[in-house]
Amino acid sequence: MRIIAGKHRGRALAAPEGRGVRPTSDRAREALFDILAHGRFADRPVFEEARVLDAFAGTGAFGLEALSRGAAQASFIEKDRTALAALRANITALGEEQRAAVLPGDALHPPKAGAPAALAFLDPPYAEDIAAPALAALAASGWLAPNALAVVELAAKRKFEPPAGFTLLEERRYGAARLVFLRFAPAP
Repeated sequence: MRIIAGKHRGRALAAPEGRGVRPTSDRAREALFDILAHGRFADRPVFEEARVLDAFAGTGAFGLEALSRGAAQASFIEKDRTALAALRANITALGEEQRAAVLPGDALHPPKAGAPAALAFLDPPYAEDIAAPALAALAASGWLAPNALAVVELAAKRKFEPPAGFTLLEERRYGAARLVFLRFAPAP
């Protein structure tokens, strides 16, 4: 697993052994960032100068890729101790300590956000049906700015119903994974 593009292009990312973390394939991550870069959801790359949230962060590949490509800041929420160690090692190896905030904890019960993110990545465990409740919890805790784009990775065949305040924009399938793109519009 490596950073695909940007200032850290080609740099390897550490991943814990075992089944506790299921890193997104380089191919799916590259396709995702190509979509985010080429104006499909905004008139400029969505991640450019953005505050980014990487929930169920694992190795931090989504948030670190965004930082490599020009995001201003990334917050990472992860509860697994082994994954947290790999995440912190990856942040240090890339020299991104100043622009990265690691929050040990559960995305289903997140702490209050210091500032909302314009772009959020959620990669919950495939076997658990927790993407929608996590989105709702993150929104309620102030993690998502109005009009934020949320990208959720799910098992390709898993059913998903967006929670209130989220509009489904598009879905893409990459092997065993499905990427769901949502727009957040909080109720007035």
